[in-house]
Amino acid sequence: MPIYVYWGEDDFAMEKAVATLRDRILDPLWISFNYTILSPDQPDAAIAGLNQVMTPAFGAGGRLVWLVNSTLCQHCPENILAELTRTLSVIPDNSWLLLTSRNKPDERIKSTKLLKKCASEFREFSLIPPWKTELLVQSVNQVAETVGVKLTSRGAELLAEAVGNDTRLLYNEMEKLRLYTTNTTKPLDIDTITQLVRNTTQNSLQLAAAIRMGDTPKALSILADLINAAEPGLRIVATLIGQFRTWLLVKIAMENGERNPQAIAQVAEINNPKRIYFLQQEVKLLSLEQLICCLPLLLQLEVSLKQGSPEVSALQTKVIEICQVCQVRRHSQG
Repeated sequence: MPIYVYWGEDDFAMEKAVATLRDRILDPLWISFNYTILSPDQPDAAIAGLNQVMTPAFGAGGRLVWLVNSTLCQHCPENILAELTRTLSVIPDNSWLLLTSRNKPDERIKSTKLLKKCASEFREFSLIPPWKTELLVQSVNQVAETVGVKLTSRGAELLAEAVGNDTRLLYNEMEKLRLYTTNTTKPLDIDTITQLVRNTTQNSLQLAAAIRMGDTPKALSILADLINAAEPGLRIVATLIGQFRTWLLVKIAMENGERNPQAIAQVAEINNPKRIYFLQQEVKLLSLEQLICCLPLLLQLEVSLKQGSPEVSALQTKVIEICQVCQVRRHSQG
């Protein structure tokens, strides 16, 4: 059936999918007649959209009705559910209904079950967790292939470090690199990427490493760079929580006497067992107790930011506090 449901936090990837769908369905000459966008603040947007999608397309091409930021998969009143049930199965072949939302559909409610059953595409656009570096590198390589940029393995890693899970930034930087390499077929060298791509100097994983070392001045400097680069505080915290959680799981496995990298990788939810050696070296000088102490502090930081605490001071205070936790054993050893 000509029904599409898109949701997720990766706004840019979703926008690209919507643009692809729009270009495939609509004839440019008839777009003003056949393209309807309805936002949730418009009165009876859902009912209006269902009425519109039942109207045959004018002229060439098809009709596309887009319900932006729809809440039909989170909350659906009975009258709208009845209209959905009546309409979805009889939408004309040349009309398409698109629902988009940042929020995950509630699969327990009737409207979601109905849309999932009827939709041609029921698709999530999720952001890659910032600490899943292998998936970030994979994403960089996929976009490079799509855009037409040749990268070395180290070049892809450098780009992944620079842009994190920001898909929009990744495409913007990749397009810049494509324009730069128009007259060459060689893979881009590291120096060129470093000069052209913004944010290559500091990222949240480097912040995590500085905190782990208990290097407060360096950690605060990296944090300042991230804030100046407009990196959202909650995204920084999400990366720190993921990284410290990984270190904690690796340390627990080590303390339990596990030596098999594959087994440790499974416990720590890491796809590439070759990373385990490096992770073991990273947590070597930290005790299990220190790592256990760090996570609650990071979770407190996440809660305080979500409750509206001043971002910069909250981040700085907790970074200093966690650095002090990581310094304890080093000082006693010294």
